[in-house]
Amino acid sequence: MSHIIKKSGLLIIGLIAGIMISLNFSAIAKKDPVEAVHPLPIEELRTFAQVFGRIKSDYVESVEDKKLITEAINGMLVGLDPHSSYLDKDEYKELQIGTQGEFGGLGIQVTMEDGVVKVISPIEDTPAFRAGIKTGDLIVKLDDKVVKGMTLNDAIKMMRGKPKTSIKITIVREGESDPLIFNLVRDIIKIQSVKSKMIEPGYAYIRITQFQEQTGENLAQAINTLFSQNKGDMKGLILDLRNDPGGLLNGAVAVSAAFLPENALVVYTEGRSVDAKMKLHASPEHYLRGSDVDFLKGLPQEAKTVPMITLVNGGSASASEIVAGALQDHKRSIVMGSQTFGKGSVQTILPLGNNTAIKLTTARYYTPNGQSIQAKGITPDIKDETDTGDEERLRESDLNRHLSNGKTDKKKSPASMDPAIQIEKAIQETSGETKEEKAKAKKNKKPLEFGSEDDQLLVQAMNYFKGIKTTPKKKSDKNEKTES
Repeated sequence: MSHIIKKSGLLIIGLIAGIMISLNFSAIAKKDPVEAVHPLPIEELRTFAQVFGRIKSDYVESVEDKKLITEAINGMLVGLDPHSSYLDKDEYKELQIGTQGEFGGLGIQVTMEDGVVKVISPIEDTPAFRAGIKTGDLIVKLDDKVVKGMTLNDAIKMMRGKPKTSIKITIVREGESDPLIFNLVRDIIKIQSVKSKMIEPGYAYIRITQFQEQTGENLAQAINTLFSQNKGDMKGLILDLRNDPGGLLNGAVAVSAAFLPENALVVYTEGRSVDAKMKLHASPEHYLRGSDVDFLKGLPQEAKTVPMITLVNGGSASASEIVAGALQDHKRSIVMGSQTFGKGSVQTILPLGNNTAIKLTTARYYTPNGQSIQAKGITPDIKDETDTGDEERLRESDLNRHLSNGKTDKKKSPASMDPAIQIEKAIQETSGETKEEKAKAKKNKKPLEFGSEDDQLLVQAMNYFKGIKTTPKKKSDKNEKTES
């Protein structure tokens, strides 16, 4: 038996070494000639082979080689940072579909920390959003299965499914003594990337819910419509990026370019490889993707000069932070709201063949003035006086293994939200129907509809435009509206 293990171990080392050598040559070709070539970690590969062999020979059940190798790849990527991951065939396909604005599921942007699925942001107009799922919620059970021990991909697969099928989600929420139970019905998620309206004559409102392939084109249509509807001079434009989890980089560049002077620097990136070092400007070659038609050409010139306010909160991440940072640095727009999420890293999709890929963090974003967004976010010029839960909201800096900013200290999550404590509590407290009924009564608060009459930050922005010095009304317990 030991002879077989030793032999299989040597074969595995040879296989892995061959793969690493080929990858090493590929990486070296992209790097500067002066960069040193690191030798293969033979001892670590030998240990890997020994573990692989022991599992194959001694584990209580037979395990396929494919499963073991796939899990090893998952482990390598998950151990790097919260946003690097391995994409199997289904996940790779879902990623490609998702950027087009239509996919199946519940409508939640999530990450994994300490074995718990954390909600980054619910997507507007989806089952999760309508049910009242909030940023920072900890998902501890899916149906009757405890999330602890699952991979993020496994948890996501459980949440996906055919439209009109249901799933029970158990959530632990800061400030709630008992876990909350949501019975959600899956649906086809169709995201309307750009929403717009005239608030009143002279004041326009544009909301971007997510950055997709058509976001720049949809924004151009919205701007043309709004300016044609307004019969007089446009006095102010509000760009709402709250709870926008990000999306495609070229979409962020396009949105920024709609309001900035031509060729203005929007964002730049810094990474180890040559390809990871980019400077993206407000020019067609940096926001057009697979099209020769410049959808921003012909926009009203007033769109680049009208007074602007950009609304952000802790759910504004990635591409939305790029836009807010660019408009702020160029002094094109006042940024109003709460500190943003702080996801300032670039994920590159690297196909591996067989319709699989890895999503790998390859660079950091920087605003035009050289500020790193990573684990810090965008600091608003004017704080949202109504956002009383800002300090407790989950952000990038709360995630384990988050990429450092290089200048800021790591922020620790409140002790009361320690995942291990919350998981045990949730498992113990969700065993009976009485607990479920009790939890339902606590989760009936509807999420705030951004852009509605109850949107106090929008009121604050309009007051700023009009020069009205008033203190925005605080949320009351009787008529509380909660940002999801």
